[in-house]
Amino acid sequence: MIKKKIKKILVPMDGSKNSFKGLDEAIYLARQCGSTITGIHVASFYPTRLEDVLIRTKKVAFAQAKKFMMEAQKISAQNGIVFNDKITYGDTKYDIVEFANDKKFDLIVIGSRGFGPVKEMLLGSVTNSVVHKSKVPVLVVK
Repeated sequence: MIKKKIKKILVPMDGSKNSFKGLDEAIYLARQCGSTITGIHVASFYPTRLEDVLIRTKKVAFAQAKKFMMEAQKISAQNGIVFNDKITYGDTKYDIVEFANDKKFDLIVIGSRGFGPVKEMLLGSVTNSVVHKSKVPVLVVK
């Protein structure tokens, strides 16, 4: 028996196949619960002294994120689900958890592995961190 109704679902997305699997599961749950979905992408980049290179890198990262977020919005709309997007820059592991807590999401649905540069044995490093640090329930999709 569900004690708390799921109204807001957060789906961290990096454009990987697994992040879209997470979106598919979130869409299924949203249809069952009448929820909305917010996709979040936190673009991380390594700082550099060359400001013009950094600005170009930020622009490219934002353009790529916007492209797969539009695809996620299209898929959600085809399934009758409201999809909001949030694209930001920062520390992926930290910012996903903070955003979920600050905006009072009911559930985080995350793919088990993404495009992160560091791979862990069973879960991706971002997924592992979110699972262990989030106060919001987390559903990991393989």
